[in-house]
Amino acid sequence: MEEQKTNKRGFGIGFVCGLTTCFFIVLAGLGGQYLYDNVLVYVYQKPAEIDTTEYDSVLNERSFNKIEVIEGYIDAYFYQAASITNSQLEEGLYRGLIDALDDPYAQYFSEEELIRTNANIEGVFYGIGALVSYDESRKLAVISGIIDGGSASESDLREGDYIVKVDDIDVTNFTSSEVVGLIRGKENTVVNVMIYREGVSDYITFELVRRRVDKRTVDYGITEDENIGYIYISEFDNITVAHFIEALEDLKEQGIRGLVLDLRSNPGGSIGSVTAIARQILPKGLIVYTEDRQGNRDEYTCDGRRELDIPLTVLVNEYTASAAEILAGAIQDYNKGTVIGQKTFGKGVVQRIIDMPDNTAIKLTVSTYFTPLGRSLGETGLTPDIEIELDREAYYEEGIDNQLDKAMSVLKDIIY
Repeated sequence: MEEQKTNKRGFGIGFVCGLTTCFFIVLAGLGGQYLYDNVLVYVYQKPAEIDTTEYDSVLNERSFNKIEVIEGYIDAYFYQAASITNSQLEEGLYRGLIDALDDPYAQYFSEEELIRTNANIEGVFYGIGALVSYDESRKLAVISGIIDGGSASESDLREGDYIVKVDDIDVTNFTSSEVVGLIRGKENTVVNVMIYREGVSDYITFELVRRRVDKRTVDYGITEDENIGYIYISEFDNITVAHFIEALEDLKEQGIRGLVLDLRSNPGGSIGSVTAIARQILPKGLIVYTEDRQGNRDEYTCDGRRELDIPLTVLVNEYTASAAEILAGAIQDYNKGTVIGQKTFGKGVVQRIIDMPDNTAIKLTVSTYFTPLGRSLGETGLTPDIEIELDREAYYEEGIDNQLDKAMSVLKDIIY
């Protein structure tokens, strides 16, 4: 339990000094070298020294005084002041600074949240086994995919369900990361998830058990009658590249004559991971490039030595985002495959995760990405070559996937 507040004025001065130090550390992180991207497209980076004199700071005498006055009013009048710790108030200021950016992708990570984020990137966590995205129009987190082996896969929880409560917490306007943080927890504990489902009048609550989820981000198989391969990628994490190469090599050894690449409900991930996978598919040339606010450009290229030499179709939907859009967009620009499904999410920006010395971190949007032909997908999303909406009733009631059937049909027409 954190120590309760005692000397308010003394804490206020010490806290403001601590906040000043943290703010300059945040600014210092903006100038270093990319070490890791994810999506999502994240980039991990250690703080670097920059010239803070170039920036107008929000930390001035007026803001110092106002913070101290507000803290005093909280201590004097807030009816639950005795239950609020200094640590909670301090963290609230850090979160408020990031929230003020009005960027749905910017985020402050506490030490515990950063541990969970790192675990997710490595592919192991304790949760219900569901992918969560954010619907900006509804201001709600939405289930964008179900992972086999989790308790969600054993329930009637579905892709497209909007999350309205986690346990007793109303999560309206919460980011997808914040909702995921509430859903995950200790192994074998129970979490109640209340959802809204279109076409159903009442909310539905699911009682789900948190389990260890060893997230395999790649699944694959082959149709015996037509010799067409199928690879599904759920996210682009650290573990994804090796699994994809293993799947593709196995399918090639089985003599596939065509391939369906399923990126539906893929929220993105590491730009390093997605570009490594693109190098197993694309010809020689540009995969993607990014530009920051100064116009500085970073390019990711392919040498073409492993270009895929069989017909390809790519499945996308409204939850296909970020790094997944990078791959689908590059395939479309090079005419390496036919993109089929629904218009994608439209996340054309890159985030950087900046580690703090106290084992916390912040995530900031730092650049925009473009496809090889210079397209930015941030506002429009990617329009498929063949648009076809998923027949959800047939999918959930009869197990019929009309989008996958269309992808297979297109390949058959090319092969035969």
